[in-house]
Amino acid sequence: MSASRTVICLLRNDLRLHDNEVFHWAQKNAEHIVPLFCFDPRHYKGTYHYNIPKTGAFRLNFLRQSVGDLRDTLLSKGSTLVVRQGKPEDVVAGLIKQLGTVSAVVFHEEVTAEELHVEKGVKDICAQMKVKVHTCWGSTLYHRDDLPFHHISRLPDVYTQFRKLVESKSRVRPVFPTPEQLKPVPSGLEEGAIPTAEDLQQTEPVTDPRSAFPCSGGESQALHRIKHYFWDTNAVATYKETRNGLIGADYSTKLSPWLAMGSISPRYIYHQIKQYETQRTANQSTYWVIFELLWRDYFKFVCLKYGNQVFDIKGLQDKSIPWKVDKKLFNAWKEGQTGVPFVDANMRELAATGFMSNRGRQNVASFLTKDLCLDWRMGAEWFESLLIDHDVTSNYGNWLYSAGIGNDPREDRKFNMIKQGLDYDSDGDYVRRWVPELQGIKGGDVHAPWTLSSASLSHAHVSLGESYPAPIVTAPEWSRHLNKKPRAAGPPGRGRRGPSHTPKQHGDRGIDFYFSRSKNL
Repeated sequence: MSASRTVICLLRNDLRLHDNEVFHWAQKNAEHIVPLFCFDPRHYKGTYHYNIPKTGAFRLNFLRQSVGDLRDTLLSKGSTLVVRQGKPEDVVAGLIKQLGTVSAVVFHEEVTAEELHVEKGVKDICAQMKVKVHTCWGSTLYHRDDLPFHHISRLPDVYTQFRKLVESKSRVRPVFPTPEQLKPVPSGLEEGAIPTAEDLQQTEPVTDPRSAFPCSGGESQALHRIKHYFWDTNAVATYKETRNGLIGADYSTKLSPWLAMGSISPRYIYHQIKQYETQRTANQSTYWVIFELLWRDYFKFVCLKYGNQVFDIKGLQDKSIPWKVDKKLFNAWKEGQTGVPFVDANMRELAATGFMSNRGRQNVASFLTKDLCLDWRMGAEWFESLLIDHDVTSNYGNWLYSAGIGNDPREDRKFNMIKQGLDYDSDGDYVRRWVPELQGIKGGDVHAPWTLSSASLSHAHVSLGESYPAPIVTAPEWSRHLNKKPRAAGPPGRGRRGPSHTPKQHGDRGIDFYFSRSKNL
């Protein structure tokens, strides 16, 4: 390739400079580099089935912060981030015509339909204009080419089998070095303004001081979070014990939003863990972060194997379930007005902040699919709109799992809302934080106000059906945990099983990352 040529680096879910093969390749193959991010208008329309805004206010705000932060980083390296509004395939075509010296377009490959459609469009344009396309794989901990299977069709349908094979037969590659200086953008090329929320027909979100994620988007913030959570506080050393917490910034790594934007590399996290284990301590908690990163990998490879089947109402198991589409029930769920306080608190936190704990995500998903029996895609699309850490593969993989039509060998996995509330919010502090109507109900009684006497409710200034809803549904298994004294509160996340179980015994999955399965490291 002639050294006088220009390479366009099309960035999507890889908004970082560290461990980024796209920049590494471009640095070696061009004299001028155009780092490009496109605000694709298709991302700001309604979702496919239920026409929910695809990118809500919190996710858009986090994306805009991530784009701005990357531009600042690139400016410090002698470059900048070129920003455009438009379909990437159209923007790339326009830049090729405008510059006249573009010899290649390079980007990271994705795995799901909308992203693959963009890739095909870019490849078609480049083929017509006789411009080379170079693709990389960089979104997972383990590289796709290093999996111990002859073909992706051989990917195990049970996570534990996948984990054991990968851990025993594959290795995590080293990170790509961060360039000290970048090749410049061609002279005269306008960098373009980062669109406002209004430009994209969205509103600016309101900051809520109760948020468990009081952080900003961007690579620099992600790297700061690693420093804080690993090296400054040693919080990573107790991650497995605290990860099921509900209140506060440090009960989990909170890395999932930056991972979703590609502002931090999973390989970088892995190597930081390994360094921490060498210099500080190695225990179940440090391993558990890697365990969750592997869940994230698994969902990406599941989508690579099954394609559009992950979005089908019958799921990966082709199982027909008589899902309901009841807008009244769905609205009660999404607005936190179900009358089941643990569900309502979590849903209100999501609506107010764009974030929710992993424990909360598992519960509200189970409630929607198993108690309300609503089409699981209603929940998946609501999460897609609101979650700042939305990752399409993790989100849909988790919802399939919760709905019982995905990668789960156990039949009828259903969460007991009362037991879960008492286990993880035994004193009711989390519920009262987000459901202030119930402030007057003390202790664990707050999880089932409908069981209290009229006198107790009156004393607490609660009127069911007026100041707070009566439950829209109750489950018979809840009765086993009503009117029982809550167990003594232990460290967050221990539940009744304690923190000492191995991954094989543990029923939860995903990086605290995502139930976006949404674990949120």
